[in-house]
Amino acid sequence: MGFLSGQMTFGRYQVEGGPQEFGLEHLETLAKFAIGQIESSSTDGLDVGFIAGQHLFDLNFTADKNLINEFLHFGIRVDTNKVPAPLRQAWLQIELALLAAENPSGRPTKTQKQQAKESVNERCEEEAKSGKFRRMKQFSVLWDARDSMLYLGSTSAAAGEHVAALLNQAFEVELKRLTAGQMAQAWAGPNRKKTALAEINASRFQESQAWREPAWMANQFDTQDYLGNEFLLWLWWYLETQSDTVLLSDGSEVTGMLHKTLSLECPVGETGKDTMSAESPVKLPEARQAIRSGKLPRKCGMILSRFGEQYQFVLQAEAFQINGAKIDTTEPSGKNAREERIETLRHFMETLDLLYGAFCERRIGDEWPEDLDQIANWVQEDVEQTVAK
Repeated sequence: MGFLSGQMTFGRYQVEGGPQEFGLEHLETLAKFAIGQIESSSTDGLDVGFIAGQHLFDLNFTADKNLINEFLHFGIRVDTNKVPAPLRQAWLQIELALLAAENPSGRPTKTQKQQAKESVNERCEEEAKSGKFRRMKQFSVLWDARDSMLYLGSTSAAAGEHVAALLNQAFEVELKRLTAGQMAQAWAGPNRKKTALAEINASRFQESQAWREPAWMANQFDTQDYLGNEFLLWLWWYLETQSDTVLLSDGSEVTGMLHKTLSLECPVGETGKDTMSAESPVKLPEARQAIRSGKLPRKCGMILSRFGEQYQFVLQAEAFQINGAKIDTTEPSGKNAREERIETLRHFMETLDLLYGAFCERRIGDEWPEDLDQIANWVQEDVEQTVAK
């Protein structure tokens, strides 16, 4: 059921205006706004509502199933019921051909075009009522009242929009997607670094670098999501040249390695993308050549270990989304299995956020110029020399 077993893929959202704890009244709200219980205002065959989470048709919201300590666990179902555009176009062409068959010109008149359009609209409505074109998707949701955090079991922007709109309608809360830039803002606030953060720009890792921000962030104003790309490159450099252990602000240490998958892209959109898969993809000559050519990491697999717990996952840099996370080596069992699983998820997010905070501390601090020089020199090292080390 959603976040309670298996691998996890998710994005995180800060909840503004939410409750401090969950109770039966929140289950009643879920039931009130369950799929099929509210009239959709959409005109394009879209219907969105809550489900209890065990399967597509589960509408049985119960405390035992959906309330887990400070968490509310449920699902969102998105139904689309729309005739495919190619089929609609085919029906329209058939109607036009029939109406224009006896015209001297062989072409339909303006009136006939309107008539054909109305006929096809009626047919689409009838076909939609049959349900043959209904498609259903479900997304798991885990809402943490203590930390005002919502985990959505999807990295789709559309899914995030559906969830944000429904939660606003049902619970009168606002969701803020936690991207790399937003995570940096969240770190800067309590550390009194907001002004310093606002003054930085994208780093120049090569002297020839002329771009101000990566091409994939074009037209995204007032965002610092490029910090996610810089974080992955900094972590790559740090683990390879400094230590496999990073000291965190709470006094603990995290041991890390980059693992399994690595995706890089040209920030000016000229030399394309590279995706590599290996036990340690950052050790591949192709990976070093990619960053030498100016490409930046956009997605990377990693393993982190802290307090004896190990987390294996893939991080999407700018969106700070998690793919395929394995947060424990053994599935918990017994009465407290769900609670243990969720606490492990919390510890995982705490570890990742503290590691990102360690990067932010150096990125905004006085040490960054020195780090930047070292990273720039490391990037330009001869590939054969680096691989031979």
